[in-house]
Amino acid sequence: MKRVVSVSLGTSKRDKTATADFAGVTVKIERRGTDGDKRRFARIIEELDGQVDCFGIGGTDAYLYAGDRRYAFRETLRLMEGARRTPWVDGSGLKNTLERETVRRVQDDGILDWGAMRVLLVSAVDRFGMAQALAERCRSIVFGDLLYGLGLPIPIRSWAVLRRLARIALPVVVRLPIEWLYPTGARQEENTPRFTRFFAEADVIAGDWHMIRRFMPERLDDKIVLTQSSRASETALLRERGASRLITTTPEIAGESFATNAMEAVLVALSGRLPHELNESDYLGTLTSLGWRPSVRDLRESTVGT
Repeated sequence: MKRVVSVSLGTSKRDKTATADFAGVTVKIERRGTDGDKRRFARIIEELDGQVDCFGIGGTDAYLYAGDRRYAFRETLRLMEGARRTPWVDGSGLKNTLERETVRRVQDDGILDWGAMRVLLVSAVDRFGMAQALAERCRSIVFGDLLYGLGLPIPIRSWAVLRRLARIALPVVVRLPIEWLYPTGARQEENTPRFTRFFAEADVIAGDWHMIRRFMPERLDDKIVLTQSSRASETALLRERGASRLITTTPEIAGESFATNAMEAVLVALSGRLPHELNESDYLGTLTSLGWRPSVRDLRESTVGT
């Protein structure tokens, strides 16, 4: 049996353990939140190093992308110094493949017609694959990096502008403390609506779930949410606020979805190779062989479909 552990700076209330079969291989998947405690995060990595097949890291990013340029978060790399034997991933490999493919499949399978959709992507620099795929297809798009990442009242509406700004800002951004940029610990459960008119104007709210949850308004009537993972309580929250559909990029396991970093760790463990040895075609090939497709939940009903 393979074992992967996702260690997160996020809330421990989202912790989950499940066992799943992938093409005849049993994988135990664990998610451990540290409630924003960086010392605890580093200690778990040191204690489990060499005992698991792959780590996923959540509640932070190790790398951000601007086109073909990669920028490393120094603080995250320091937190992972204890992983000397076990490989680790932050989900960026799947974000640039799975999430781009999700956008394509949603269109090709007739789930959504992006050409008719107005989209709010709450943060693009941590999901450049999704951002580019949406920019190429949707009717209109707002990238919320300045709105929700830095609190500036400046929507970005152009893919070209986003790329230019990312190349200017990211060398500075990756030097900042993680919690300045991303909700960690209990902040992942807080809801402080910000720049709500952009939520109201959009047909689809896309991107990182914790960013969506933190800044979304009280009502999301008839909105479609495209994100990386879900828990039963979070699905119930979206239903209560009036959202119509939830589309998740990662497969459902035991009725819920793990984060992108956990699923990337699963693919690395199944491959038996190191993360840097895998490319986009390797990830997509494995996903295809496993029968992956986006999970679609109609929030106006109690049934789940794919």
